[in-house]
Amino acid sequence: MSTANRKIRILIAKPGLDGHDRGVKVIARGLKDAGMEVIYLGLRLTPEQIATAAIQEDVDVVGLSCLSGAHMVLFPKVVELVREKGGRDILFIGGGIIPKKDIARLKESGIAYVSGPGTSIAEISAFIEANVTTP
Repeated sequence: MSTANRKIRILIAKPGLDGHDRGVKVIARGLKDAGMEVIYLGLRLTPEQIATAAIQEDVDVVGLSCLSGAHMVLFPKVVELVREKGGRDILFIGGGIIPKKDIARLKESGIAYVSGPGTSIAEISAFIEANVTTP
């Protein structure tokens, strides 16, 4: 969908050493099919690389995926770095193998939405569309 006559821009990336990307590629394609402009950065990225790209690409959303268990370190670090670089209005979402006990802490760190295996593209897309503010 488009907001304010332009497509929602979402950057999707896999921080850390996690090398499994099938699921995140399905999400990226699904969000593209839902009408969003998707920038998929790929695997094994540092939080700094993701933050720099988010600012350079002027995205509305940063989507992070982690299956390695490092989400409690990597996701908050990306949020922190993007905010430091001026990305105040960017919405952060995360997904992967995230234990339920970690979700509240991730939300406190700035991750607005956390999805796990089996979450539908429609649910993710609806959350993004309902929560993105574009000029």
